[in-house]
Amino acid sequence: MVPKRVFFTKGVGKHRDRLSSFEAALRDAGIAQFNIVQVSSILPPGCKIISKQQGLRYIVPGEIIFCVMSSNATNEPHRLIAASVGVAIPRDKNQYGYLSEYHSFGESEVKAGEYAEDLAAQMLATTLGVEFDPYTSYDERKEIWKISGKIYRTMNITQTAIGDKNGLWTTVIACAVLIP
Repeated sequence: MVPKRVFFTKGVGKHRDRLSSFEAALRDAGIAQFNIVQVSSILPPGCKIISKQQGLRYIVPGEIIFCVMSSNATNEPHRLIAASVGVAIPRDKNQYGYLSEYHSFGESEVKAGEYAEDLAAQMLATTLGVEFDPYTSYDERKEIWKISGKIYRTMNITQTAIGDKNGLWTTVIACAVLIP
């Protein structure tokens, strides 16, 4: 079974119980009605990115779905949390790409998203033999990857939230849902 399509979604949930907070985040993301199996981070060759609305038409409640998921949670009031999935797509459609999971505390949506995107791009670049200095800035590495012509596109989906002021559990998730 090789997934042919992927869609991205994200969500936030709050509740007094951590598990219920996670469930609320799944509901917010629109995927609570599925049995989710988390998988590692390979984007299959030729896998088409589709919208969440399109993707949900291919799956039915109760179905086992495969997903690369990042999640984070806190019950600390006012604490900033983030969950992100980065994507790196090779120019060669016969080559696989990468998805990366990243979660953090105290980072903005932009910063966490760029980090996840950078992780995915680094994994793809090393697979493709693109040389780069991992200690240079993300923007510098991004230029090297563009120049190489081997990486077609990078992107991310990121969800942030601030911990509930009354100490309820706050959960964030970001997901890449793979559809056969």
